Amino acid sequence: MRMSTWIRQHTAALRALLVLTVITGIAYPAVVFAVAQLPGLHDKAEGSLVKQDGRIVGSRLIGQAFTDGKGNALVQYFQSRPSNSAPSDGSIPDGYDATNSAFGNMGPESIVDTLDPDPSKTKLSLLSTVCSRSKAVGEREGVSGARPFCTPDGVGAVLSVIGPRDAHGTVVKPTKVVSLNEACPAKPFLDAYKGVKVDCAVPGEDYSTGQIVPIPGDASSDTPVPADAVTASASGLDPNISPEYAAIQTARVAKARGISEAQVRTLVEAHTYKRDLGFLGEPRVNVLELNLDLDKQYPFQG
Repeated sequence: MRMSTWIRQHTAALRALLVLTVITGIAYPAVVFAVAQLPGLHDKAEGSLVKQDGRIVGSRLIGQAFTDGKGNALVQYFQSRPSNSAPSDGSIPDGYDATNSAFGNMGPESIVDTLDPDPSKTKLSLLSTVCSRSKAVGEREGVSGARPFCTPDGVGAVLSVIGPRDAHGTVVKPTKVVSLNEACPAKPFLDAYKGVKVDCAVPGEDYSTGQIVPIPGDASSDTPVPADAVTASASGLDPNISPEYAAIQTARVAKARGISEAQVRTLVEAHTYKRDLGFLGEPRVNVLELNLDLDKQYPFQG
């Protein structure tokens, strides 16, 4: 009796395994594949690939860089968002390695750089990364890249204020002040703080005993360089930029291609997507589609 019960139970289990294997391992994938071949869905199922002259040049869903071999922006193209996705060997200097999708893993409290005597080993904080990118974008696009809490040289404006503290941990009488993100022999962005001369930071020195003081400066918070121009997306592979970032690139692209800004703006508008369903997400411009359309209608003559 016990043996027959054991056999029945295992036979039922085997039948269930076979039925579920057929349903989930054969029937369901076959139905999904068939649905993916329907008109209007096939292109998306294949990865939303974009072709030019019969060859695949990218995907509408995956960002890519428009730079030279050294990571420098090509002036005739709209530039994508920064990317943290890059191989560790540095073979792709501007990121956008689709096989290594990644995020920076830094938050708003990342404001102090890790300075090393070997500059190549220095690790920038999120603040200095944003500051340096904003400065570079501003110089490239002919707008102000100044931002609050950034030095004119494009690093985080952060001080270590050393001295006796009160009960709340605030330094009441500074004895030494160091600009933490400006490695010697750089000239600090401030000459003095509360009457004490500001020194540059010696790479490798520990200034953690000081009170960390970010300095906002006098730059406007309404900067023309938008956030997506200086921060990477979570995946590092965002194919879109904001209309604001596209707007400050228009003059450069028009000049490089020898066309009017109005002609470029018309193409930008043609490749600007509104909020999904009218309320989801933000308006965005697909960079790959825009640049391909530029090449088609106004080839670069440089």
